[in-house]
Formats: sequence, structure tokens, C-alpha cells
Amino acid sequence: MHPARPEILMATRAEAGAPMGVRAVVAATVGNALEFYDFLTYAFFAIQIGHALFPAQSAYGSLMLSLATFGAGFVTRPIGGILIGAYSDRAGRRSAMMLSFTLMGGAIVAMALIPPYAMIGIAAPILAVLARMVMGFSLGGEVGPTTAYLLETAPVERRGFMVSWQGASQMIAAIAGGVVGLILSAAMSRIALESYGWRIAFLLGAITVPFGLWVRRGLPETLHDDEPRPAAISRATTRLGVARENSRIIILGLIVLAYGTISTYVMNYMTTFAQDTLKIAAGPAFAVTVVSNLTRLVGNLYGGGLSDRFGRRPIMIWPNWLALLLSYPVFLWVVESRSTVALLAGMGLLNLITGFPFGAFYAALAESLPKPIRGGAFATIYAISITVFGGSCQLVVRWLIHVTGNPMAPAWYLLIATAIGQIAIHLIPESAPARRKKGDIPIFPAKK
Repeated sequence: MHPARPEILMATRAEAGAPMGVRAVVAATVGNALEFYDFLTYAFFAIQIGHALFPAQSAYGSLMLSLATFGAGFVTRPIGGILIGAYSDRAGRRSAMMLSFTLMGGAIVAMALIPPYAMIGIAAPILAVLARMVMGFSLGGEVGPTTAYLLETAPVERRGFMVSWQGASQMIAAIAGGVVGLILSAAMSRIALESYGWRIAFLLGAITVPFGLWVRRGLPETLHDDEPRPAAISRATTRLGVARENSRIIILGLIVLAYGTISTYVMNYMTTFAQDTLKIAAGPAFAVTVVSNLTRLVGNLYGGGLSDRFGRRPIMIWPNWLALLLSYPVFLWVVESRSTVALLAGMGLLNLITGFPFGAFYAALAESLPKPIRGGAFATIYAISITVFGGSCQLVVRWLIHVTGNPMAPAWYLLIATAIGQIAIHLIPESAPARRKKGDIPIFPAKK
């Protein structure tokens, strides 16, 4: 194992970088996709899981307990981000990716097989909480190493598009979860769905675990490859010192990912929101997940690709302004009409727009982090943002609706997050090679 280098060196490879095959893209994103499938499947079936595993005197009570357990999985994300992320910077990206994926496989199977509360009593919610915590730990350590791997294997001029597959994998997972939910809700009765239908959804995700382990096992390691066009040169001799030198981009990344987390989880709460608050049938409610994530997927990939040509900043800034202007009127249309057309069209439009800035952002953040801390720093930034805002998002939104009696509460929460995120986006420097002079390497030069 090579020791940590005090600075990032220029590449010895060609400027375009080593070509990345389909296997590398699939291997780097399959774990993130599957873990998001698990997390989002839980969100989609929160009502049914609440009835099966949690004691409560009311539908509201069981739903809140279910959502609280969903949030418990976020508590361990920072721990996973710090430990597995640092492990990826020390032992290699592939080793960290194998570890997180193995943990995820065990957690998703355990969640599907927990007996109901009626059978084992209080042990049911306890086991559910433990399964969510293991899942949170593995997902906290998944995103940093895989994003670093995508960036480090991508040709320099296509980094934005290649790294955008990280976010796209989340959308693909959400689409898969929505399709499964649509099929199960259409094919099964309400009683069957609450009894065992949601378990089928989790087990379908578990089927891909052996494939994921196989495809990752054969990946080449990138940790000790020279870095083409590094974002910054560090004079620090420790990873902590490098992190301190890059504290500005780390803080900005935290803020933007906090906004992105709120946006993603508010949008994915629309399945539960449509059933619980708007009283829309389960079929259309699951359909909004498919439509919304499909449009966000398109926006994400186009945003990443366009950022390679026009730079990261324009693709992050202008679509986000549009999202800020349209969020409130779209939610107002959905809430007042309470129609399937408004739900699908409105949420589809918002997700398309918000997909663009985050298609560019993942590459912007990863490029701006020096390689010796890239996996750990990205994982920690991501995990902390999601822990604080993702784990609480759906619980807070449902609580706001309950205490205010106003179904527009999600819109106000999203608007505040979008406005704060927009400020941070404006402060992020340009990192795309297409928009930087060939010799202009440092973004945050080391202090003299």
C-alpha cells in the first residue's frame, strides 16, 4: 500500500484519461442504486410497514413510527461515511465498495424477513431499527468511494456525464421501486399488500446482490493512479491537513447536498403524501414516483453532459433559479386540483428541472476535492447532509402538515431549502476542464 502523498501529481497518462467501460459504470453505481432502492422502497411502503411492524392506536401513529424508523437509518450514515470513506482513501476504492455492498445485502434481506408485530411483539420494531441502521452505515460509505471511482476512471472531458450516473443510479432505483409498487398495488388486495406485498418488494432488490458482488470483484483499482488535471495542489502532509485547506468547498458541498437531500426526499414523499394527505388512490400515487424519477433521470444525465461542454456553474445556477420560481405554483396546482394529471405533470416538471444542477454538482464537488481525501470527504459531506436533513425530512413534512393543517407545507419547506442552496451554488468555483485554462490548476491554492 502506498503512503499518502503530500500533493497531487500531474498525470503520466494521456490527458483524456483512461477509457471507462460499461462494466466500470455498472459496478460503481449498482450498489448505490440497490441501496437507494431499499431506502426508497421503505419510503413508498411506509404506511404498510407501519401497520405490519409497529403498534399504534391510530393510522397517524403507526405512520409516524414507521417514518421514525426510516429516519433511524440515517443516524449511522456519518459513521459509515467517515469509516468506509477513509478506508477507500487508504486501502482502495474497490475494497470499500465491496465492504459496503456486502453489508447492504445482509440488511435488505433482514428487513424483508422480520416477522410482524402481531407475531413477535416489540422485537419486530427493534429488528427493523437495527436493519435500517446497518443499511444507513453501508450507504453512508457507498457514495464517496463510488463517486471517486467514477471520476478517476472517466476521460477528463467527460467527467460530468460519467459522474452524473451516480445520481442517475438513484433515479433508476426509484423508478424500479415505483414500478414494483405499481405492480404490487394493482395485483394485490390492501390486506395482502400490508401483510406480505411490501416484503416482496425488498426481496426483489436482494436478488441483485450476487451480481453486484461479482461485477465489483473484477474492477481495477484507481487510488494510486496519477491524477490528470488535479483540482488543487496541497502542501499538507496529512489527510486532515488537506481537508482543512479545502474547508470552503467542503462547507459549500454540505449546504448544497442538504438542499438536494430535502428536494429528493420531499419529491419521493409524494407517494405517501398523495395517499395520506390528498387521498389519491395507491396506483396513481406510485405512478408519480415513476414519472418524477424518470424526468429527474433525464435532467441529471443531460445536466452532467452539458456541464462538460459549458462548465459546471451555468448548469447548476440557471436551472436552479427556475426551480425556485416554479416550486410554489406547481405545488399549489397539485394541492388545489388533487388530480392525477396535476400530480404527474407537476412533479414530473419539477424533477426534470432540478435534475440538471445535480447532474453537474457531483462532478464539481468531486473534482474540487484532492484525491488523497476525495473518497472520505465526499462520503462524509454526503452522509452528514443526508443524516441531518434526509432522515428528518419526511417526518418533518408530515408533522408540519399535521400541526398546520395546511397541505402546502411541503412547498414552503422545499422553497426555503432551494433558496439557501442557490446561495451556496453561486459560491462554488468552476472546475470543468472545458472552462479552465490548461495551466490553471489550483482552485483553492495552498496558503503560503
